[in-house]
Amino acid sequence: MKAPPRNETRVANPAWKAARPAVSVLVPFLGDDPSELLQRLDEEAAILGGSVEVIALDDGSSDAGLSAQVRSVVRGMRLPACLVTLRRNEGRSRGRNRLAGHARGGSFLFLDADMRPDHRRFLQTWADLVAREDPAVAFGGFSLDQAPADAAFAVHRAMSLRAECVPFTERARQPEKYVYTSNLLVRRDAFEAEAFASDFSGWGWEDVEWGMRIARRFRVLHLDNPASHLGLDTVDGLARKYEQSVENFGRVVRRHPQIVSRYPSYRAARLLKRAPGLPAWRGWLKRLALSGGLPVSARAFSLRLYRAALYAEAV
Repeated sequence: MKAPPRNETRVANPAWKAARPAVSVLVPFLGDDPSELLQRLDEEAAILGGSVEVIALDDGSSDAGLSAQVRSVVRGMRLPACLVTLRRNEGRSRGRNRLAGHARGGSFLFLDADMRPDHRRFLQTWADLVAREDPAVAFGGFSLDQAPADAAFAVHRAMSLRAECVPFTERARQPEKYVYTSNLLVRRDAFEAEAFASDFSGWGWEDVEWGMRIARRFRVLHLDNPASHLGLDTVDGLARKYEQSVENFGRVVRRHPQIVSRYPSYRAARLLKRAPGLPAWRGWLKRLALSGGLPVSARAFSLRLYRAALYAEAV
């Protein structure tokens, strides 16, 4: 390995040095413990024969206990594995770019720490696809099959099932729209041509914006190789993320107006922008979404309207 930049330390397991991987699995995390995901991936080690490596990035969690736990898991993995720990948080885009800089495979599989493979040949399916077709970009999709069914997450579950857990045949009709770094394969040359924009900060839209750029230059393949998203949020947690994402949404609007103008979130924001007294009644939409006495469908609709009312500031 090269000498690490000043902001990072690295720890690799015994299988790392001799490996010549075709696929590098890249797992960023901040506070979340990726140990269970890493262990699940490692169950496929025997059938992969060193063709897949795993690199986890602690993006400045500053949690000594978590760092020690993940280091222990990485050292015990049979898959070639490495942990990169940052002293300071760099954000979602820069962190993923940094992960790619450590990867040795010809293809990168971006996988969020709160994902879990939905079947026992998850990595093998990706490795076989790379060996057979070597696609520039491919998205495997995600599900909620293993996600918690708690009532606190019912609104997020309803919204995600409606808008994100989409069959691959439907995703293929708008390939640039359904590109999330939760389960995304990118060939090295495609990533070097179009990295994640480093000026995105906070939560949201950096992967969708990247998908818009990459789709102009490379074919985006959609396939049925899902992983479950375990990280469902409460309504309050989702609302805070939407509040953080307004500036990022504005960046996407300015850079890709023709594409974004087809999105329901953009059209709703444009309509609400003309509504009188928007800031005053935007808070009511949030309160309706937070109201446990309303049906889940009504709360989800209110939360989508609240998001559109926020985005009205950026259109």
